[in-house]
Amino acid sequence: MTEDCDWLQVPPAPLDADAGRAAAERQGQLTKPPGALGRLEGVAERLAAMQGRTCPAIERIQIAVFAGDHGVVEEGISRFPQSVTAQMLANFASGGAAIAVLAGELGAELEVINLGTAHAVPGAASIREVALGPGTANLAREAAMTPGQLEQALNVGRQCAERARRGGAQLFIGGEMGIGNTTAAAALACSILERPAVELAGPGTGLDAPGVQHKAAVIEHALALHAGVRGDALGSLGALGGFEIAGLAGSYIAAAQIGLPVLVDGFISTAAALVATRLCPGAEQWFFYGHASAEPGHARLLEALAAEPLLGLEMRLGEGSGAAMAVPLLRLACQLHAGMATFAEAGVSGEVG
Repeated sequence: MTEDCDWLQVPPAPLDADAGRAAAERQGQLTKPPGALGRLEGVAERLAAMQGRTCPAIERIQIAVFAGDHGVVEEGISRFPQSVTAQMLANFASGGAAIAVLAGELGAELEVINLGTAHAVPGAASIREVALGPGTANLAREAAMTPGQLEQALNVGRQCAERARRGGAQLFIGGEMGIGNTTAAAALACSILERPAVELAGPGTGLDAPGVQHKAAVIEHALALHAGVRGDALGSLGALGGFEIAGLAGSYIAAAQIGLPVLVDGFISTAAALVATRLCPGAEQWFFYGHASAEPGHARLLEALAAEPLLGLEMRLGEGSGAAMAVPLLRLACQLHAGMATFAEAGVSGEVG
């Protein structure tokens, strides 16, 4: 890595412990039994420490979808061709994708960033084009990214988080799109965690059992080829990851460094969060996890990160959609925390059953 990535060494911003304590004290005074709102109470307290105020709010949300193609598709690990990546980017731009609908309903800003697809994106005027190449190289035969591509992808993510902060965002959601990226995410996570491919390989966009077995075999071959980077988050990202996964990791690291709360999506986004926590220890204190994906490997990643997702809806769409579905919970946690009366305000005895 060159000095262009020196920013990776910056530690995460500290949480405001005083605001967290004040929020916890307020929770203890609200007209309810202690702990009656379950995990929503802890969400409000964590957000208070993140935002530095007793009563936090989630009003302005930035959603960024990072996209890129994957050379490993050559190995027959997906039911869909790479042309779908570009077609879906056009669908994001026209408002027809799930994340576009959810962003509209949430009043969130949506940015779509193309880091490199094998096919041109039709009608791409509203898409931020970066073009690091026509997708990554085939990770089963060579390193997925050159060092220069890896640096650029990480920096694209950093710049995205910084734009979100300048725009006044109070929450950042990263999404992804790229045919073949469940293979890249599984290979990346296996390498970092030093686990066999069968533990994290899943159906992705709908592989049957023989398809998943083939996918695991391809990943295992890639892990052997890149054995020298096992346990090394940055090395594994370059050898086995994807442009969009690196962009996500960069955005998560930068968000933690500038004190912007992150709501992590599903399997692929959580693989990026794993990278972020390894490269920037302490970044995890800025992360919430939106949902438990139906992709089998996600449970392994959540366990490795000691992460507790907010929802379990058996989703596996990606795009940031599962995280977006959890936004109302964060908002309600804030509204309950700020809007409920205290015992003193309501004239209610503090002894409640």
